[in-house]
Amino acid sequence: MAVLLAAGIFAVDTLDAFSGAVSVLYVVVPLLAAGALRRRGIVLSSLACVALTLLSFWLVHGTGANWGALSRCLMSIAAIVITTLLVLKNQSTSTDLSEKAELLDLTHDSIFVRGTDEQITYWNRGAEAIYGWSAEHAAGKSTHQLLQTVFPTSLDEINQELFRSGRWEGEIVHTKRDGSAVVVASRWALKTDAEGKPLAVLETNTDISERRQAEAEVLKAQAELAHVTRLTTLGELTASIAHEVNQPLAGIVLNGEACLRWIDRDNPDLDEVRSAVKRSIADAQRASDIVRRIRSLSKKGDLQMTLIEVNEIVNESLVLLQRELVANRITLKLKLTNRRLPVLGDRVQLQQLLINLLLNGIQAMATADNALREIIVATSVDDSDQVNVRVQDSGPGIDPDNARQLFNAFFTTKADGIGMGLSICRSIIEAHGGRVWVVPNPGRGAIFQFSLPRLEKDAES
Repeated sequence: MAVLLAAGIFAVDTLDAFSGAVSVLYVVVPLLAAGALRRRGIVLSSLACVALTLLSFWLVHGTGANWGALSRCLMSIAAIVITTLLVLKNQSTSTDLSEKAELLDLTHDSIFVRGTDEQITYWNRGAEAIYGWSAEHAAGKSTHQLLQTVFPTSLDEINQELFRSGRWEGEIVHTKRDGSAVVVASRWALKTDAEGKPLAVLETNTDISERRQAEAEVLKAQAELAHVTRLTTLGELTASIAHEVNQPLAGIVLNGEACLRWIDRDNPDLDEVRSAVKRSIADAQRASDIVRRIRSLSKKGDLQMTLIEVNEIVNESLVLLQRELVANRITLKLKLTNRRLPVLGDRVQLQQLLINLLLNGIQAMATADNALREIIVATSVDDSDQVNVRVQDSGPGIDPDNARQLFNAFFTTKADGIGMGLSICRSIIEAHGGRVWVVPNPGRGAIFQFSLPRLEKDAES
């Protein structure tokens, strides 16, 4: 078309009898050439137009051209040159943009641009691969309707943050073309004009579905391991459990026999009978509580986050360890704060955490040849409103070389240990938003401490 147009302009410019700058129409030729030719071809087509303009001028005017005809010829050539330069600059810009767009297509992330009306204006190959829709299908569609977006909070709140700071990041759920869900880490960037008016939003999404699935599998495996560890711990506490259950059962038997004796009298003493029955009920309740705690520790289930009083967890855990303490001639000292210590947590897992730390101290002192055998359990609240639980023993202490590895899986200093107890402790406390660590002890023994976020502050009296 460009060649035919150039030939037509040359013919009209050479044969026409009126004085007009017909050759200025050559500017259309570089414009047409830009759609099919590269830089060199555009320059050659422009030079050809200039040559045809000069040839037509010579054929029409020869050496007798007047100043008016010459000025029209020069004006036409200038127009061709200027148009060519603009075409070359526009093509260079377009090529640069195209190369950048190709770079965006190299990434595996989904990248698309949408206007303030949520209509998609750009959709890269990564988006095609993740969601299954082609760029042609996605263009002009509403993002959130096409992908059925599930937001972590309301869209209004997200947009407020986006317009305020120019950015937003979070995890959202999209629906693919095949109907399956995909979890993505989404990053939004707002483009504005010189006056700060929103123009478009660049959204980059990274598929993290496999990562989230892997994390879920890890959590499941940790839960399985924690359950096995609890069962192992209960096995170690069989003697203590039997003793704690037998005590109230023996009380029930004794109170029942006393009841019969008071009833068999010629003049039954109903007050004594009533008192014995009340003691039997109390012992039965105590035995029931112990059985309930054992069942909860042995039960396999998901994390149940409820409001818990930490001092209650301490007292409940110590019930199962009383016989172990007595059998190993260990003195227990409690230094529990009088302040309320409400935390959000799973009662069973926090009991397991504390029992593991206490058993570590008991076992550490079991073979220690020292006169002082004591465990100190203390609770407190620090300045950052964290609930702290401290377990201190008077055993042989911890080798500084081993302190850094204590919470690593399968690391143990015991001959028959598997090295999972403290690792499970760390997993439990981290799942509760807290931390557990070894406190340097200038004296004898080891000190373990863990902290949990406190839910509320006490009202100062």
